[in-house]
Amino acid sequence: MHRSVPASATRTAAAALMAAALGLASLANAQTPAQPIAPTLSQAAPPVDPSFSAYSLVQSCKQRRDNVAQGQCVGAIRGIIHGYQYGVLFLAQRATLPANETQRVSLCLRDVPVSSIVDDFLADAAQVPDDALQHTPAEVAVLGSVHQHHSCT
Repeated sequence: MHRSVPASATRTAAAALMAAALGLASLANAQTPAQPIAPTLSQAAPPVDPSFSAYSLVQSCKQRRDNVAQGQCVGAIRGIIHGYQYGVLFLAQRATLPANETQRVSLCLRDVPVSSIVDDFLADAAQVPDDALQHTPAEVAVLGSVHQHHSCT
Protein backbone atom coordinates (compact mmCIF):
# COMPACT_ATOMS: atom_id res chain seq x y z
CA MET A 1 0.00 0.00 0.00
CA HIS A 2 1.57 3.24 -1.13
CA ARG A 3 0.28 6.56 0.15
CA SER A 4 0.26 9.72 -1.89
CA VAL A 5 2.38 12.15 0.11
CA PRO A 6 3.62 15.56 -1.01
CA ALA A 7 7.35 15.55 -1.67
CA SER A 8 7.94 18.31 0.87
CA ALA A 9 6.24 16.29 3.64
CA THR A 10 8.30 13.24 2.75
CA ARG A 11 11.53 15.25 2.83
CA THR A 12 10.57 16.82 6.17
CA ALA A 13 9.71 13.48 7.74
CA ALA A 14 12.82 11.82 6.34
CA ALA A 15 14.96 14.67 7.65
CA ALA A 16 13.42 14.31 11.10
CA LEU A 17 14.02 10.55 11.05
CA MET A 18 17.69 11.08 10.30
CA ALA A 19 18.21 13.83 12.89
CA ALA A 20 18.71 11.45 15.80
CA ALA A 21 21.17 9.24 13.96
CA LEU A 22 23.25 12.23 12.93
CA GLY A 23 23.16 13.65 16.45
CA LEU A 24 24.47 10.43 17.94
CA ALA A 25 27.09 10.17 15.21
CA SER A 26 28.32 13.66 16.02
CA LEU A 27 28.57 12.69 19.68
CA ALA A 28 30.56 9.60 18.79
CA ASN A 29 33.09 11.83 17.06
CA ALA A 30 33.09 14.40 19.87
CA GLN A 31 36.59 13.48 20.96
CA THR A 32 37.80 15.30 17.86
CA PRO A 33 35.40 18.26 17.74
CA ALA A 34 37.42 20.10 15.10
CA GLN A 35 36.60 17.45 12.50
CA PRO A 36 33.08 17.78 11.05
CA ILE A 37 31.17 14.72 10.00
CA ALA A 38 31.21 14.66 6.22
CA PRO A 39 29.58 11.64 4.62
CA THR A 40 30.97 10.72 1.24
CA LEU A 41 29.16 9.28 -1.72
CA SER A 42 31.21 6.10 -1.47
CA GLN A 43 29.77 5.29 1.97
CA ALA A 44 26.95 2.80 1.57
CA ALA A 45 24.18 2.64 4.13
CA PRO A 46 24.25 -0.55 6.15
CA PRO A 47 21.62 -3.10 5.19
CA VAL A 48 18.33 -2.84 7.07
CA ASP A 49 17.10 -5.89 8.95
CA PRO A 50 13.61 -6.32 7.46
CA SER A 51 12.36 -7.83 10.71
CA PHE A 52 13.25 -4.62 12.54
CA SER A 53 12.70 -1.95 9.94
CA ALA A 54 10.60 1.12 10.62
CA TYR A 55 7.89 -0.52 8.49
CA SER A 56 7.77 -3.70 10.60
CA LEU A 57 7.67 -1.68 13.83
CA VAL A 58 4.82 0.45 12.46
CA GLN A 59 2.90 -2.71 11.62
CA SER A 60 3.28 -3.99 15.20
CA CYS A 61 2.38 -0.64 16.74
CA LYS A 62 -0.76 -0.33 14.59
CA GLN A 63 -2.23 -3.54 16.03
CA ARG A 64 -3.97 -1.91 19.00
CA ARG A 65 -6.13 -4.92 19.88
CA ASP A 66 -3.27 -7.46 19.81
CA ASN A 67 -1.58 -7.54 23.22
CA VAL A 68 1.48 -9.40 21.89
CA ALA A 69 2.03 -6.90 19.08
CA GLN A 70 1.53 -3.98 21.49
CA GLY A 71 4.01 -5.52 23.92
CA GLN A 72 6.56 -5.89 21.12
CA CYS A 73 5.93 -2.31 19.99
CA VAL A 74 6.26 -0.78 23.46
CA GLY A 75 9.24 -2.96 24.34
CA ALA A 76 11.05 -2.04 21.13
CA ILE A 77 10.42 1.68 21.53
CA ARG A 78 11.43 1.69 25.18
CA GLY A 79 14.57 -0.30 24.36
CA ILE A 80 15.56 2.06 21.56
CA ILE A 81 15.05 5.13 23.74
CA HIS A 82 16.82 3.69 26.78
CA GLY A 83 19.73 2.47 24.67
CA TYR A 84 20.10 5.87 23.06
CA GLN A 85 19.93 7.72 26.37
CA TYR A 86 22.55 5.42 27.91
CA GLY A 87 24.72 5.94 24.83
CA VAL A 88 24.50 9.72 25.19
CA LEU A 89 25.29 9.47 28.90
CA PHE A 90 28.22 7.11 28.27
CA LEU A 91 29.76 9.34 25.61
CA ALA A 92 29.17 12.49 27.62
CA GLN A 93 31.09 11.00 30.54
CA ARG A 94 34.02 9.87 28.43
CA ALA A 95 34.44 12.55 25.78
CA THR A 96 35.19 16.23 25.74
CA LEU A 97 32.05 17.71 24.27
CA PRO A 98 31.45 21.21 22.95
CA ALA A 99 29.14 23.39 25.07
CA ASN A 100 25.49 22.27 24.96
CA GLU A 101 26.26 19.27 22.73
CA THR A 102 24.83 16.77 25.22
CA GLN A 103 21.65 18.81 25.58
CA ARG A 104 21.29 19.11 21.79
CA VAL A 105 21.11 15.35 21.34
CA SER A 106 19.38 14.48 24.62
CA LEU A 107 15.73 13.61 24.95
CA CYS A 108 13.42 15.36 27.41
CA LEU A 109 10.92 12.67 28.35
CA ARG A 110 9.89 13.51 31.91
CA ASP A 111 6.32 12.38 32.50
CA VAL A 112 5.84 11.45 28.82
CA PRO A 113 3.80 8.24 28.54
CA VAL A 114 5.09 5.63 26.10
CA SER A 115 1.64 5.59 24.48
CA SER A 116 2.09 9.21 23.35
CA ILE A 117 5.53 8.37 21.95
CA VAL A 118 3.94 5.49 20.02
CA ASP A 119 1.18 7.80 18.74
CA ASP A 120 3.75 10.40 17.62
CA PHE A 121 5.83 7.71 15.92
CA LEU A 122 2.80 6.34 14.05
CA ALA A 123 1.72 9.84 12.97
CA ASP A 124 5.23 10.66 11.74
CA ALA A 125 5.58 7.33 9.95
CA ALA A 126 2.23 7.87 8.21
CA GLN A 127 3.86 10.78 6.36
CA VAL A 128 6.56 8.57 4.86
CA PRO A 129 6.00 6.13 1.96
CA ASP A 130 6.01 2.45 2.92
CA ASP A 131 8.99 1.80 0.65
CA ALA A 132 11.09 4.34 2.55
CA LEU A 133 9.99 2.85 5.89
CA GLN A 134 11.09 -0.61 4.70
CA HIS A 135 14.58 0.76 4.05
CA THR A 136 14.84 2.68 7.32
CA PRO A 137 16.11 1.05 10.52
CA ALA A 138 13.49 1.15 13.28
CA GLU A 139 15.99 2.86 15.59
CA VAL A 140 16.46 5.76 13.20
CA ALA A 141 12.73 6.23 12.71
CA VAL A 142 11.86 6.08 16.40
CA LEU A 143 14.69 8.38 17.49
CA GLY A 144 13.93 10.83 14.70
CA SER A 145 10.31 10.99 15.80
CA VAL A 146 11.18 11.34 19.48
CA HIS A 147 13.73 14.07 18.74
CA GLN A 148 11.18 15.92 16.65
CA HIS A 149 8.66 15.97 19.53
CA HIS A 150 10.82 15.79 22.68
CA SER A 151 14.23 17.30 22.11
CA CYS A 152 15.77 19.29 24.95
CA THR A 153 16.72 22.28 22.81
